[in-house]
Order: sequence, then C-alpha cells, then structure tokens
Amino acid sequence: MNPLLVVTGGTKGIGRAVVERFAEGGFDVVVCARNEGDLRQLKHEIEESVSEVLEGFEEAIIPTIFPFAADLAERSEVNRLVAFIRSLARPVSALVNNVGIFQPGQIYNEPEGTFELTMSLNVASVYYLTRGLIGDMMKQRQGHIFMMGSTASIKAYPNGGSYCISKFALLGLAKELREEMKPYGVKVTTLLPGATYTDSWAASGLPETRFMQAADIAEVIWSAYNLSAGAVVEEILLRPQLGDIE
Repeated sequence: MNPLLVVTGGTKGIGRAVVERFAEGGFDVVVCARNEGDLRQLKHEIEESVSEVLEGFEEAIIPTIFPFAADLAERSEVNRLVAFIRSLARPVSALVNNVGIFQPGQIYNEPEGTFELTMSLNVASVYYLTRGLIGDMMKQRQGHIFMMGSTASIKAYPNGGSYCISKFALLGLAKELREEMKPYGVKVTTLLPGATYTDSWAASGLPETRFMQAADIAEVIWSAYNLSAGAVVEEILLRPQLGDIE
C-alpha cells in the first residue's frame, strides 16, 4: 500500500506542485480544494501522467488521488474533511497545510470581515485539521506536518494587514506544535517562502524568472520529508535569487 499524503489548497500553485511531486514519489494523495471541477481535472491529469512515468516498473503501485471539495474557512467543512480521511482507515504519513487567502490592505482600511475570513482560513482551519489528524500520528509515533507560512510570517509589510497577522500566528502555532510533538516522533516543518510564481502573481507584469517556482517549494518539502527519523528541519526560509519583491 502506498503511503498517504493530505494536501489542502491542492489544485493550483504550490499545492498542486506538492501533489505532483509526492504522487511521482509513490504517494496516494487526499487533495482538498473548493472547486469540484478543478479537483476532477487534477485527479485525471496526475494519475495519467504518473502512470506514464511508472510504465514499465512491474513493482510500481499507481498512486491514487482522492479529491475532496470543501471550503475550509467553515469549521463544519474541516470536520467533514477529517471524517473523510479517517474513513480511509489508513495512516497519514504527511499533512501539508497549504490552503490560504491573501487580500491586500491595511488594518485601518481593509474591508469589514477581512480579518475574520483570513484568520478562519489561514489559521483556524490549520488548527482544526491538524488537531483532527494528529492523534493517530502520535499513536503511530510517526508522521510529518508541514505548515505553509510566508516571509510575511517573520517580516511585516505596509499592505499586509490581516494576512501578515495570520502568517505570524501560523508560525506561532507551528512552533508550539513542534514542542508538543517532540516526544512522539511527529515532525513539524514550517515553510517560509517569498514570491513564488502562481496565478496571483501572473498579472504583476514581472517576468516569471523574477520568482521562485512552485516546483522549487515542492522539492524542498519532499527533501525535508525524506530525512532520517532522527532529523527535522523546523523552518525553511526561501526567497527569489534577486530577493524579495517589494
């Protein structure tokens, strides 16, 4: 049986790159996103592409993508996702908490409700999903939890508003979880990437070469996962070669 990965926000950008990398590495993947059409398309494309890569390897077990549509800003939807994962009756080897939202603005002028939505999706959903799955990891004394932070987790900027607040909070959550999981053999790693070329940057007018690639972040996650049981990368700070984009 293939190991199992769970990825939220997994149909685009960094999330999709993580799904692709781990599927190529022989993982089955539970992928959560809001759009059912995007999930169906991702399942078809990745299972087809991985089958081509593994063609001719007699021992290979073709990875399975388990799509799950949910809006994780809603607590009830997080609970549904946890229930679905548990229904598979399989250990979760890795969880990549990638889902998030960015709405530029400042504390004093961002639209009403921005704070609540941002904190619900970027922090609360991570808290409740991790809380729902980590008990089994503790019993098995293995598993790896990845938090998708940002350079905004360590450096505030004027137009960051609630987004910066949420990413600082996410880093704090990860630090606390890391301390709690030390005795149980469960690893916790926080990614702190700078500007990565995704749909949100496509209209910026900047050349793609000015950004990191989503596949770069996925490869770093894959490498961190594959360290020996006695080592963990707690935080990984990544920036474009030319530095932050202001």
